[in-house]
Amino acid sequence: MSDTRPTLVWIRRDLRLSDHAALSEAVARGGPVVPIFIRDGLVDALGAAPKWRLGLGLEHYAEALRDKGSRLILRSGKARDVLLDLAKALGAGAVYWQRAYDPDSVDRDTEVKSALKEAGLEAESFAGHVMFEPWTVETKQGGYYKVYTPYWRAVKDVDVAAPLPAPARLPAPDSWPDSEALEDWALGAAMRRGADVVRPYVQLGEEAAQGRLGAFMGGKVADYNDTRDRPAVDGTSCLSENLSLGEISPQQCWHAGRRAMEEGKPGAETFLKELVWREFAYHLMWHSPRLLTDNWREEWDAFPWRDDERLREVKAWKQARTGIPFVDAGLREMYVTGRMHNRVRMIVGSYLCKHLLMHWKIGMRWFEDCLIDWDPASNAMGWQWVAGSGPDATPYFRVFNPVTQREKFDPDRAYIDRWIAEGRRNPSAEALAYFDAVPVSWGLSPDDAYPDPVIGVKEGREKALNAYENKGF
Repeated sequence: MSDTRPTLVWIRRDLRLSDHAALSEAVARGGPVVPIFIRDGLVDALGAAPKWRLGLGLEHYAEALRDKGSRLILRSGKARDVLLDLAKALGAGAVYWQRAYDPDSVDRDTEVKSALKEAGLEAESFAGHVMFEPWTVETKQGGYYKVYTPYWRAVKDVDVAAPLPAPARLPAPDSWPDSEALEDWALGAAMRRGADVVRPYVQLGEEAAQGRLGAFMGGKVADYNDTRDRPAVDGTSCLSENLSLGEISPQQCWHAGRRAMEEGKPGAETFLKELVWREFAYHLMWHSPRLLTDNWREEWDAFPWRDDERLREVKAWKQARTGIPFVDAGLREMYVTGRMHNRVRMIVGSYLCKHLLMHWKIGMRWFEDCLIDWDPASNAMGWQWVAGSGPDATPYFRVFNPVTQREKFDPDRAYIDRWIAEGRRNPSAEALAYFDAVPVSWGLSPDDAYPDPVIGVKEGREKALNAYENKGF
């Protein structure tokens, strides 16, 4: 028999209707479905760009729910208290949600589930943010994978469940509970004037995400093996923005990639491997939460990182005025679009951690504030990978040369010309937009002279290698 009491569906980083197990199970349960988003301490702690992008996503998702005859209820406070209070007011019988895997969310969700069950409510969490639950993939010895390639081999032939369809309608309660107003939350306040610059580059919501996936599989995937490393070419899926907030599920991306691979489309398998890098990051974060806070390789604790945000070199790096065009272009792309090409992220990160010998945490924190596609696991793993302190990391002696990298991946300087304005007679609109996006307090103008390098490419490499060798790496 179905249960006609309402079911609360706690919405988090899963702003979609299709392939949403918690929503589907709530509908199947038989009673009214009440979606709720809670602005708790974890939401308040988000960086400027991710929080602003979340606000846009919530606004769009509320509209999608209205089209299904439903609403998105907004409440602020401690998740446990909000859910208990709302469940009591509605006479709800269950609370469903989709799992998160970062340690702070796990602690919160564990507390919530215990409190709900103690109150006599059904409390269930479901998979959805990753394809492979971290505890389900083990080595032959029973441990977790610490290297990507064996992890890829372990999961590449695992059956991934087919995506769930979106519910035709979401049954509504007889009367809706009160909701706070999204505009009162001011989730975009910290973006200031940068919001107007970045907004045109946002692809918002489930429909846009599906459009991105379809366009990529219908064309760009064929050349993905080559174009994915060329930042001046529109050669990637750009789905990281939508995956970060669950506007599309990794399962939906996986099945589209598998179909493309079976159709013989070049680049499809590489796309799947990139999707599994995201899974690997979550696998590592779950089993080794220190990935988010400390050197994953503990021997790197002895390395003489500099972790002072006030240093001149850090200021130059943040302002995208290091004097190294490929590095500066990448950071400027981030300030204007909210994203940065993956190849360039490696160059930008390597320059900070190796040429400048700054702690990877500086970069991780800065990206956490500036990226609309910020993802806790991928951001942390990416920075530790490029610094050398993480799993599957680049060897200490691999110091990306931003000059030769530019020559290889941006040979005609199209990417640099798109994002660097200083010294150009007719700079592009995107290059000029950088000066509209960054804080006024930086006092920057396109009429400024382009700076000399903070440190020369050769000199920076030698300093890095000397530091590594002196510490016995």
